[in-house]
Amino acid sequence: MRNGFLSSLVFAFLTTASMASNGAPVAKPETGNAPQMQEVSPKVVTDKIDLNTADGPTLQRELSGIGEAKANAIVAYRDMNGPFASVDELLEVKGIGKAILDRNREKLEVN
Repeated sequence: MRNGFLSSLVFAFLTTASMASNGAPVAKPETGNAPQMQEVSPKVVTDKIDLNTADGPTLQRELSGIGEAKANAIVAYRDMNGPFASVDELLEVKGIGKAILDRNREKLEVN
C-alpha cells in the first residue's frame, strides 16, 4: 500500500509540473519593434557652382571673367527675381554676355 501511495504522489507531482510548464506564458520575441535601418543615398558632391546658393565671393573666385561687380550683380539678380531656372538665365544679368557664359558653363549648375 505504501508503494501505491508513493507512486500516486510522484505521478501527481510530475503531472502537475508538466501542466504548469505547458501552461506558462511564453515570451514572444518582439519582431515588430526591432530598430530599422534606413538606406540613405549619399549626396552627390560635384565641383560645380550652384547659381542659386553661391555667394558673391565664391562666384568671383571660381568663375572666369567674373569680378566683384559682376558677382554682386548675379547675387542681386537672384535676390530680385528668385532662383535661377537654368544656367542660360545668367544672360539676363547685366554685364554677363554669351562669351562669359560659354567660358563658365561647365562650372555652373542650377538646383
